[in-house]
Amino acid sequence: MSMDLMKKDLEVFNIFLNEKQIHQFYNYYELLKEWNSFMNLTSIIEFDEVLKKHFVDSLSLIKAVPDISQKDYNLIDVGTGAGFPGIPLKIVYPDLKITLLDSLNKRVQFLNEVINRLELKHITVIHGRAEDYAKPDKLRESFQLCVSRAVANLATLSEYCIPFVKKGGYFISYKSEKVTEEFECAKSAIHLLGGKFEKQIEFLLPDTDIYRNLFVIKKVSVTPVKFPRKAGIPSKEPLIK
Repeated sequence: MSMDLMKKDLEVFNIFLNEKQIHQFYNYYELLKEWNSFMNLTSIIEFDEVLKKHFVDSLSLIKAVPDISQKDYNLIDVGTGAGFPGIPLKIVYPDLKITLLDSLNKRVQFLNEVINRLELKHITVIHGRAEDYAKPDKLRESFQLCVSRAVANLATLSEYCIPFVKKGGYFISYKSEKVTEEFECAKSAIHLLGGKFEKQIEFLLPDTDIYRNLFVIKKVSVTPVKFPRKAGIPSKEPLIK
């Protein structure tokens, strides 16, 4: 197995891996493959595909936050699943303070194992739902950055994520499809939750025809206290116009 293609891909983003980081990515892949044999972490498990569709894709955040390596950002990854994008970001940007949030305890156990084996510091895993942890007595408006690659419509994701962001910070949603209609439906939710759409960054993963985009939403005002609604409601009844 070789990391050469991934290293070449990341050079497109001006990311250059050192030997320690290469070793960490190898170990991460091996743990992912091992744990995926007895629990459902990802349907993508071939080495080259994981590198491209999970690791490189996760690191495309630099297109939306070009100064991520220079600033002391505090970031939460909502619905992190197998750790994407949070763990690849932590490997490449070790000074990032990262919180991983996931609702399934088995995934949380996997993530803690990855953190221990890769010897990552200043990264925390929380077992819970976004609707509960975005409350005022929890993690509400505690982060400069909130990211999510979770599979949900943008209106629902906005209700999960925008409450975590400090005023002046950003919620960045990773999407793998052209979601013009979905975005139009989410506009009112974004505004209602204190966000303002700033830009959409469309691109192909390096040396592929795999389409990706990042929706960049700035937090411009405090989220009304009634949001997020109770667990389960944002997914069943999205705030769409």
